[in-house]
Amino acid sequence: MSVIDLARYDMRRVNDVAALCGLLHSRRDDAAGTVLLAGGTDFLVEVSQGPRRDDPLPLVVDISTLEELHTIDWDGTSMRIGAGVSYLSLQRHPAVRRFAPALARMASDVGGPTIQARGTLGGNLATASPAADGVAAIAAYDAAVEVRSVRGVRRIPFAEYQTGYKQSTRAVDEVIVAITFRPPAEGSPWLWRKVAARRAQAISKVALAAVAELSGGRVTRFGAALASVAAVTARLPNTRKLVTGASLAEVSEEALNAAVASDISPIDDVRSTRAYRLHCAQALVRGFVRQLRGDAGRRS
Repeated sequence: MSVIDLARYDMRRVNDVAALCGLLHSRRDDAAGTVLLAGGTDFLVEVSQGPRRDDPLPLVVDISTLEELHTIDWDGTSMRIGAGVSYLSLQRHPAVRRFAPALARMASDVGGPTIQARGTLGGNLATASPAADGVAAIAAYDAAVEVRSVRGVRRIPFAEYQTGYKQSTRAVDEVIVAITFRPPAEGSPWLWRKVAARRAQAISKVALAAVAELSGGRVTRFGAALASVAAVTARLPNTRKLVTGASLAEVSEEALNAAVASDISPIDDVRSTRAYRLHCAQALVRGFVRQLRGDAGRRS
């Protein structure tokens, strides 16, 4: 994309989130739409492909300097991560590394150094791609998506956020301001595993984020999500139901395979095949449950 191409767009900045909400509300019926530019890692790729000359161009609003979107707060129980926080900041933040390690590890596998320095969790959520690594990690932690508009703030449980391929329940005049979640107890088991052509700088063929809490050989909390295996990020409800509350000794690999197969709907595409994605998804989940068995044995 050239500077000349950028010059075709009407680009603005706002001073704070309140002003941004007012602007989005005033443009909610504009057919050209509004693009919020944080890291630009999705938008610039789309624009580089070139819109048709007769297409109405959206208003582009640079929100990268809004400090309200760049905070990470930890109160000892819950975590709030601003939508503008970069993947590099997630990797480096001591509270994220200590209490949400799957999120920190995921951030180290997203793109290369430039993407990690610019890309944001809020951008991943706004795009709502089922292949997004960040969205899978958020889903595993059962986060809520905090959105704001002139009507106020609302928190959307992730289970209710994605509605289809790159679609969500966020209204056109709402801006994602943060994600909030309660991490498992410190030291609890977790996993981030990405299957791709390369560890980084590649879209996942399959990726699994998983967290758990254990007590007396039973799973008291089980959060898991898979990327690139359905039209939305797959939260694996049947797999969660099978594992949560169960004695790990009673959860068979056959039952796990069946639960995972019922939770996902992978497809053949240029990056992989349905059969390979199913095989990887089942293997990743089985591997995490084996990890839980090992952790339970050491704790007993």
